[in-house]
Amino acid sequence: MSGAHARGRTRSAKSATSAKSAEPARSSRLAKSSGPATSGTSGLATEISASLVVFLVALPLCIGVAVASGVRPELGIISGVIGGLVVGAVRGSTLQVSGPAAGLAALVAETVAEHGVAVLAVIVLFAGLLQIVLGLIRLGRMFQAISIAVVQGMLAGIGLPLMFSQLYPMADAKAPGTPIENMAGVPDLMARILTDRQAMIATLLGAVTIVLSFVWKKVPGPLGKIPAALVAVALGCVVAALPGVDVRTLQVGNLLASVQVPGAEEFGALAEPAVLTSVVTFTVIASAESLFTAAAVDRMHSGPRTRYNTELIAQGAGNTLAGLVGALPVTAVVARSSANVQAGAKTRLSRTLHGLWLLAFALLLPQVLALIPISVLAGVLVHSGWKLLAPGEFPKMWRQDRGEFAVMTLTMLVIVATALLEGVLIGLAAGILLAALRMSQTVIRQHSEGDTAQVVMAGNATFLRLPQVIEALEAAAASGRPRIRLDLTGVTHLDHACRNQVEEFTAQQRGLGTRVELLMPGPASDKGGTAARAPRNGNGLTAGDAVSPGAGSAAWDAVSPGVGPTARSGPAGGGGFTAGLGLTAGVTVPDDLGAEAAALSAGSPTPGAEWFYLDTRPLPDDYAGRPPLVG
Repeated sequence: MSGAHARGRTRSAKSATSAKSAEPARSSRLAKSSGPATSGTSGLATEISASLVVFLVALPLCIGVAVASGVRPELGIISGVIGGLVVGAVRGSTLQVSGPAAGLAALVAETVAEHGVAVLAVIVLFAGLLQIVLGLIRLGRMFQAISIAVVQGMLAGIGLPLMFSQLYPMADAKAPGTPIENMAGVPDLMARILTDRQAMIATLLGAVTIVLSFVWKKVPGPLGKIPAALVAVALGCVVAALPGVDVRTLQVGNLLASVQVPGAEEFGALAEPAVLTSVVTFTVIASAESLFTAAAVDRMHSGPRTRYNTELIAQGAGNTLAGLVGALPVTAVVARSSANVQAGAKTRLSRTLHGLWLLAFALLLPQVLALIPISVLAGVLVHSGWKLLAPGEFPKMWRQDRGEFAVMTLTMLVIVATALLEGVLIGLAAGILLAALRMSQTVIRQHSEGDTAQVVMAGNATFLRLPQVIEALEAAAASGRPRIRLDLTGVTHLDHACRNQVEEFTAQQRGLGTRVELLMPGPASDKGGTAARAPRNGNGLTAGDAVSPGAGSAAWDAVSPGVGPTARSGPAGGGGFTAGLGLTAGVTVPDDLGAEAAALSAGSPTPGAEWFYLDTRPLPDDYAGRPPLVG
């Protein structure tokens, strides 16, 4: 009994001990279970804080892009609201923020000047629908298959005209028109600034805004976290309110009254080829800019990656709605997106809320917008244009790849001189041509050895190298040698143009009585013809290689010295194969090579084996006494 009692007390003690030890564990689990709630509260605060930061960055940009586009500022705000509440709510990209983009300002201004704001709405609407279709058929990734040189050239071609066009609003003046005209008019603009006091004040406000945009990020402490654009806008409002200062400020109307649904007349403009071209242009540029931005934003954080097709559908939905209400086109924007990431956002909530703040501000405090000087917004856009231009990328590209530098520069210059679509298309064509030229690196060596003229080719032989191929073949024919050897076994790609030229040359020379040995690259085939397989270096046949049926009597001068024919002829009637090294009927093989043929019969072709074509005419009587070929 005492033993049992002792054991019972021991078990009780152990239970008490385990109970006591379990208490901290339960406390720990409770602490952990309360962790998500705490972190959730903290996370929500972070998302709200980040949304306010994005709102402060987006507000002046939305208004500035609208002014630069030649439309009312309310339309820029509406597009910003759509970019937040519609595009931001879709699960495409987690952290990138959408709205009216400075990159499309020049294109929008050109479209408005040519077709009007009402037709712009139709263009944006159908561009959005086309984006949705592209996303549904999963072509979102297609926009990534573009040379980085073309992308940087496109951004530079957008940024440079944007900078020059905004120099005029900085001085409260009207831009002449095209990028070339804007650049040419700068001297006259400078003369006007120097003679007009109010223009000089406006220009100084814009210049201060540009300087702040560059240096504000270096300000230490919490002050440096305030967006530079907001600081510039606040400073501009103070200066504009001073006595004696008469600079132009925003005239913002009723936000809801600015909504204009396009009618039947505007939809009828789709019959015009120029309008359809604009739809395609907006679709391509807006989609490319959004998806390029998505790739850039993905590199800024370690969260969920962008779903490109879903994001393209989201952008299309935003543009469809923007077109329905007559607003500006929507794209993802780097400035707002990077501000969102840097503010610590982790979910889509921050970018969605920023659209809500834009809507509330425009509806409840429109009078505040009327205090903002236009020159300050122009200065913000000049800074955006400089970032798009990215002058530092040009010397960097020059050092890395001068061919890509040429493509980048050409794209930029064509966009400045003509338009965005033409520049991008020409840039893409230049990039493709550069890639084709680099893929067509062909080494051609032509020389004579004894009674043989040899042409050896390696690399990628395409139609772009056809002149060099023809020149080498003609030089071999002009050498007057009775034999020509064409060794193309080192060619990794032989397109139809070069192959056809070589085969025509071979047939022509054989018709003239010249013996031609032609070693060609390509996979083995059991179809009729005059092909046999040989190692890449042309130094003989490998076990298991075959001369195709119908080859006739094969001339063994296509095999390098020291390696004779390695099989006897097959059965009469053509197309017979023996010992794994098939030769067509009628081919005679010296008796002393039978053992070698038997030894090779158990083998198989080497991975590097290539095709060559054999001269099928009978050997001349004096062939045995000729010197061997030099490989």
